[in-house]
Amino acid sequence: MKTIKSNITTLEQFKDKNYGKPGTAKRDQLEAGYESFKIGALIHEARLEKGLTQQELAEKVGTTKSYISRLENNVKEVRLSTLQKIVELGLGGQLELSIKL
Repeated sequence: MKTIKSNITTLEQFKDKNYGKPGTAKRDQLEAGYESFKIGALIHEARLEKGLTQQELAEKVGTTKSYISRLENNVKEVRLSTLQKIVELGLGGQLELSIKL
């Protein structure tokens, strides 16, 4: 039986090759950017799940539609206190954080 070589690269292999191993400056910058993007994507997904527009979420939280939009599109970094308001007051959820060492 003939074995076929795969040219598939995992995400970790891609990041190692193009951004270096974890702990290098370039890789750390990539990972930090991903975390910011992920927060915006999570807010966007939760807002849609709740059936809210950006305007409705902004009104519940006491901010503007453009601020919610900038968060969801990773243009603006969110303060922890504001994130907590968005999750708890705006989305009716609970914010959970963890620290991994």
